[in-house]
Amino acid sequence: MRAVIGLGNPGKKYEFTRHNVGFYIIDKIAEKYNLSIKSSAFYYQYAEGQLEDSSKFMIVKPTTFMNMSGLAVKDLLNTHNLKPEDILVIFDDLNIEAGRIKIRKCGGDGGHNGIRSIISSLNTDQFPRVRFGIGNRFEKGRMIDYVLSEFSDKELLLIAPQVSKTIDVAEKFISSGIQPMLDYYSRISNPDNNPLI
Repeated sequence: MRAVIGLGNPGKKYEFTRHNVGFYIIDKIAEKYNLSIKSSAFYYQYAEGQLEDSSKFMIVKPTTFMNMSGLAVKDLLNTHNLKPEDILVIFDDLNIEAGRIKIRKCGGDGGHNGIRSIISSLNTDQFPRVRFGIGNRFEKGRMIDYVLSEFSDKELLLIAPQVSKTIDVAEKFISSGIQPMLDYYSRISNPDNNPLI
């Protein structure tokens, strides 16, 4: 069993904000597989599904606010006997332009409070993640306003292909694990097989 975790803030007011793109993608996976996300006795909501190749998976949304995401992830690992390498975390990234994604096998938090919380709670940074670009077109001092504002209709169209690509990457992770996912991402991101810089 592997789990795909989308980061975000709970509540309707945050539903379609840039900071909640992780939740948005989890909802799209649920829609694709006709899954109903349900509450748990812990710090997360989840649904269980199965790919066409019979690989079982979970999709997860923390019920904590972003900066406490680690509580949910630690709960998940403990209650389902998972290891850090069994989870794929999807989150927004200001340092990547909107409409692009980057995949990492492990690493630091990059200034993201949700990832910082997970690293602290698990006492490791050895878990794969999808950095989903939301861009950084905001005036100085307006970062919070920007990340907590909703995507425009134009932006939703812009990110749609990368939402689909993220779901494809997540499915590869579920079925095959980290390295096949990274290899797959490399192929779809660089179809001409040019050296990646």
